[in-house]
Formats: sequence, structure tokens, C-alpha cells
Amino acid sequence: MNWSALWKSSAETELARLWTESNDREAITRAADRIDAALRTNPMSQGESRSGRTRIMFEPHLAVLFDVYPEEQLVYVLAVQLVGAQSGPKDE
Repeated sequence: MNWSALWKSSAETELARLWTESNDREAITRAADRIDAALRTNPMSQGESRSGRTRIMFEPHLAVLFDVYPEEQLVYVLAVQLVGAQSGPKDE
């Protein structure tokens, strides 16, 4: 079953900031790709449930908070944050 995964603009902006400031941009890209793939495949089995439609999912480097709308087969990513091995600002 294929689901649509949409990101709230503030979550996309935060992901872009995390990527820009990371010492390991490839790791952030891989984590975001894994999250997107998992959410588009079977979001109800990803992460842990929170209140109502909301779930939280952890991947190495990133965590996302998302809402699931089964009737529309839609996932809406609300927020993203850096987790695990923290990547600091990139060296200039």
C-alpha cells in the first residue's frame, strides 16, 4: 500500500537547516530518505503512537513527529529534530 507523505513547511525548513549545519550531510540525507520510504510504505507500524493521529519515529540522526490519516492514506510530517550522534555546525 502506498501512502503520500507531506512535510509541513516548518519541518522542511528545519530539515534544511539541520542539513546545512551538519558535518555529515550524507547521513542526514540518508536518514530523511529512510523516513520518507518508511512513511510511504506503512506509517502505522513506524515509531510510537502519541495522542490521536500523532506518532513519533526515530532514525539514526533524525526524529520526526507525524500525523497519520488512514482514510486518505496520507502522512503529514509536523516536526523534525536531530537525535543521536549530534552533528555540530560544519567546518568552514
